Amino acid sequence: MTDKVLGNNQVNVYGEVVSEFSFSHEVYGEGFYMVHLSVRRLSNVYDTIPLMVSERLVDVSKDYRGKYFEVSGQFRSYNRHEESRNRLILSVFVRDLRVDEVEIGSEKPNYIFLDGYICKAPVYRKTPLGREIADLLLAVNRPYGKSDYIPCICWGRNARFADGFQVGEHIQIWGRIQSREYQKKLDEETFETRVAYEISVSKLEHIEEMSAIVAASEEPAEEPLDEEEF
Repeated sequence: MTDKVLGNNQVNVYGEVVSEFSFSHEVYGEGFYMVHLSVRRLSNVYDTIPLMVSERLVDVSKDYRGKYFEVSGQFRSYNRHEESRNRLILSVFVRDLRVDEVEIGSEKPNYIFLDGYICKAPVYRKTPLGREIADLLLAVNRPYGKSDYIPCICWGRNARFADGFQVGEHIQIWGRIQSREYQKKLDEETFETRVAYEISVSKLEHIEEMSAIVAASEEPAEEPLDEEEF
């Protein structure tokens, strides 16, 4: 189910449907709906991944909770204005979809490949336990002059490698989509639980280096991260 339409942004996820469809928007008479998948990691932690699905791909009036979807598409972003600022909203734009009544599985239950450009200086830091982390914001082009802005997180040697990147440099990444909850402070006494989405990078390549240096793959630790909003 690999997407051959836009090779610079390829996603494949497989998981259990955990929500009903909710209307998002309409374009030229075609309705688009949101639904969420629960995707299991090797560590048996689950990521909840939002999907943007056309009504022409599946019957959005049905309740698929408890069934399994395998989808391919792109990871896309848009800015939503709220509280006097823009918030980056991310979801998988689905181009192909398969429904399983029971869990069959997939060779790529959570896979993403992105080819894009650094659009914000990397932020390198260490966790209290000494784990090295680097946050990247990757701009991935799509047709008609548009771009998707994708937060990515690198670990260990990948983090040290990414820390040297400059804005505008061309890179490729391979990894998985992950979700995490964080507490958003609304005022002195009120907090709201929100979900952030980012790409956990397993392999990273700097395209402009002819030697094609590739940082070693590293599986990230299963630990909560500080809130980072772009």
